[in-house]
Amino acid sequence: MVKKTMLAISTLFLLNIVTPTLEANALTFDELPTKQTSKQWSVQVGEAEKGKGLAKPEKGKFHTYSLEVDNIGRDVLSAEVHMFRNEPNSKTKFALFGCPDGHPCRKIDTHEQAISLAKQMNDGYPYKFSNFLMAEKATELEVEIVWTQKGSEGRPLKETFTFTADR
Repeated sequence: MVKKTMLAISTLFLLNIVTPTLEANALTFDELPTKQTSKQWSVQVGEAEKGKGLAKPEKGKFHTYSLEVDNIGRDVLSAEVHMFRNEPNSKTKFALFGCPDGHPCRKIDTHEQAISLAKQMNDGYPYKFSNFLMAEKATELEVEIVWTQKGSEGRPLKETFTFTADR
């Protein structure tokens, strides 16, 4: 009887230790908007815009959010914004948007786009992405900004903002 009781207590104790590590820790934000800043950039994740033709969240598959990136530092010559999410049990990160092969967006000069985005941001108009999908299984959103500073055009700079389920 004592052995069975000790075995039951030991089993419950081990389950208490193991169970929390088995829980899925999906990326959900308790409060929106959530923001991170540096000397150069302000990156804010917020609620997605809703409307006709915009993606809607689907329970068990994905959430929808918005993104706003502001240049709060020195003027920049060019700027690019990339967004990635992680995949459980993988070191690979997946881009949240891109341009498929053969699509007309492939013909647009990316350098010209980067210069245009920089001018927009230097003029006080942030980069806004009003509605993007985020897989429910993701636990991390990474926003990467690559830019060139005026006066140092040949040397790109990069800053990464990581939003996790813990933040």
